[in-house]
Amino acid sequence: MSTVSRVLSGHPDVSPATRKRVQELIRLHRFSPNNNAQRLKQQESRTVGIVVKGTSNALFASLIEELQTRIEQASLTAALVYLDEEGDELQAALQFCREAHPCGLFFLGSNREAFLQRFSEISVPAILLTTSAEGLPFPNLSSVCVDDAAAAGAMMEYLLRHGHRRIAVIGGSLSQSDASRERFAGCRQAMERHGLSFEEQGRYETARFSLESSHRAMERLLDQFPGMTAVFCMSDLMAIGALRAVFDRGLRSPNDISVVGFDGIALSQFCVPRLTTVRQNTEQLAARGMALLLEAINGRPNAAHETIPFSILQGESVQSLQ
Repeated sequence: MSTVSRVLSGHPDVSPATRKRVQELIRLHRFSPNNNAQRLKQQESRTVGIVVKGTSNALFASLIEELQTRIEQASLTAALVYLDEEGDELQAALQFCREAHPCGLFFLGSNREAFLQRFSEISVPAILLTTSAEGLPFPNLSSVCVDDAAAAGAMMEYLLRHGHRRIAVIGGSLSQSDASRERFAGCRQAMERHGLSFEEQGRYETARFSLESSHRAMERLLDQFPGMTAVFCMSDLMAIGALRAVFDRGLRSPNDISVVGFDGIALSQFCVPRLTTVRQNTEQLAARGMALLLEAINGRPNAAHETIPFSILQGESVQSLQ
């Protein structure tokens, strides 16, 4: 890439002095970039970027596999961009767009607030998966997800129907994770429908979406939340970490403590006990996401937002107290 192109595209590896000289030459010669050529370059690109926030998220591994299959079936090429849970997904996407000129993007594990701040700088069609983009003011940003609040509420109802009242929740940061906020809202609403207050009957413990972090969170609950009979974990990986913490204390699930998850990853059905969980259909998420992306690449002018069904997979990890 030439120095002029790097300045025009906002590339970071140009010194301030060089950037200033190039900008002065651009003004002197009244140069302007050829937008038609830029659009043609984008249209000719066969690359679809998949920006993944959260490297330990097991649901995303399954979703990425489904997406890659569909991208290849459309004679396109998938390119993966990974970043940590605390990473800046929009900055990573902007850098990827400058370097790869993709024809479209998928975002996994993103935060709505980040899109409000930076997404206007992205011009290619994009699909936000597992989080809703409905209400965001971007015609090139569509989304496919489950209703997180309804799904978490359904799982909490399941525990309540089995006689549980003192229920803990292990989830992500409520200030940073849209999914955690929506799921926690669903939990609270379910308890309120039964005349219960989460503040009085429950406890929220923050953790990363990983085995180690949820194991530590479960240890804190075992130490500090006496009388707990059930734990709702906001991912299956969290639930598996929690199950291990229960076992390490010499306890058993579900006999001593019931543990449920969210996602429906394959590993959840090979745990001992087999995990009761909310299933997100990754095949359907990927299929609808790819369909919306292709429609947008082919000229659909407005964003589209879809909600897919969820289901409760009944395993062996819930004890009935009735």
